[in-house]
Amino acid sequence: MKTAKQLLGRQSEDLAARYLQKNGYKIITKNYSCRQGEIDIIAQEKDILVFVEVRSKQNQRHGLPIETIDKNKQMKIRKAAANYLYHQGKNDCYCRFDVVAVLWENNTSQISLYRDAF
Repeated sequence: MKTAKQLLGRQSEDLAARYLQKNGYKIITKNYSCRQGEIDIIAQEKDILVFVEVRSKQNQRHGLPIETIDKNKQMKIRKAAANYLYHQGKNDCYCRFDVVAVLWENNTSQISLYRDAF
């Protein structure tokens, strides 16, 4: 049984994927996982490979979702991205790291996209 936090995370990832598609991204895969870490969404925007971290919160009491990505989390995402690039033979492609932040309040969601976030 998934916890409420896990369900919120999954719902936020699905919402983020739909948002990205509406904004011109092509979703390649979701929840890429390896020893180095996990990447929520890997997408293509024009000729750029985009690694997307999805962060969500139920309120702003302890800050915004974007503020929850510390240097350690960024490093894990970078290492997982390097693993993906290596195994896909895409070591020479241009890529970037985006964040989709989802804030849930009063049963509504507010989505913010941060391109080239780190």
